[in-house]
Amino acid sequence: MPNVMIPAAVREDVETLWVFHDLQHEPRPVDVCIGLGGHDLGVADYTADLYHEGLFPRIVFTGANAPTTIDAFPQGEALGYRDHAIARGVPAEAVLVEPAATNTSENLEYSRKVLAEHRIEPASVLLVSHPYQQRRAFATAQMVWPDVDLLCVSRPMTLDAYVGTIGDADRVVDMLVGETQRLTLYAELGFISHEEDMPAEVIGAFDRLVAAGYTSRLVEDRRPIDV
Repeated sequence: MPNVMIPAAVREDVETLWVFHDLQHEPRPVDVCIGLGGHDLGVADYTADLYHEGLFPRIVFTGANAPTTIDAFPQGEALGYRDHAIARGVPAEAVLVEPAATNTSENLEYSRKVLAEHRIEPASVLLVSHPYQQRRAFATAQMVWPDVDLLCVSRPMTLDAYVGTIGDADRVVDMLVGETQRLTLYAELGFISHEEDMPAEVIGAFDRLVAAGYTSRLVEDRRPIDV
């Protein structure tokens, strides 16, 4: 049975990564919103909320499937998100779907193509991501789409509340650790824009969580993140 509580022994380090990945961008009116696909409906829900607040006229939901999402969204993440947003009262004509992307770079590249096919060239874009994904999604968008005004947000919630929506604390910690590794590794590989040096407290938290066994979301290259 999944663990639904962050263990006390690692809680401070998990909180450090949770806070670090939150860019604290404030949602504001933009030309287009892009909802990044994933394993739960939090992105679709928050996108629908922001649409109803009048922050944008058009949405692109993007994402194919992964082994962790196919059961939840048999037709694909983007289509599942679209259907959920429409059920939440978003007009069908306001939603475009990009159903082929299998990684964040493709999410953005393919969404841009879908918009261009509909003769939409936004000057400002709001990304809605999962909480642990914000920094990498934003850095990826800066590489793929450098000529637009970008924001990246996720539904505001506490770490414990998010764990409650997922129902598996270990999975959430693994995702935070994996995303932290990717920020440095992907910047070195040129996949995302280079951020400022990672704070020492984040590096320390990452190293301790890896040592504690939270490694399932690490990519194969496991070099220390401060190399």
